[in-house]
Amino acid sequence: MRGRDEDSGEFHAPSRSERRRAALDVLSLGETLAGLPPARLAKLPVPDALLPHIEDTRRITSHVARKRQLGFLAKQMRREDEEVLEAIRDALEAGGESARRETALLHRAEAAREELLEGGDAALSALLASHPGADRQRLRQLVRNALDERAKGKPPKAFRELFRELKALMAE
Repeated sequence: MRGRDEDSGEFHAPSRSERRRAALDVLSLGETLAGLPPARLAKLPVPDALLPHIEDTRRITSHVARKRQLGFLAKQMRREDEEVLEAIRDALEAGGESARRETALLHRAEAAREELLEGGDAALSALLASHPGADRQRLRQLVRNALDERAKGKPPKAFRELFRELKALMAE
């Protein structure tokens, strides 16, 4: 059934052991997804078709019934493309590519915020040169309010708002 190619000598399909390892890998991914809190699950690139199955698995507490539901969830997940499953695995990984990109974005926004607060108009002009779609007036107002909050010892509301604005600007 599996057979070899007569010309090259290679196998036509993966072995039974390889298929089993792949299925068990998807099963463990499904178990991980079912164990995640809903807020973390919402941040992952999980297809909408799988969400009800994950919720059902989370809801079931009986050992045998949960095991059966996990198997069904894995079966539904195996129907998805391998790229979708890899994207989910990558997002779950603490050191995954998407986590590294997000961290780098946060660091850039934080550095830009500090530069705006210390550099004044020159830093704002440099930022606007690199991001021409930015709202100059809004950024200038947030910088002024953040400096005022810092001087008066108030809670850092504008400081945080400036960070959110810069993060959204750099994410584009």
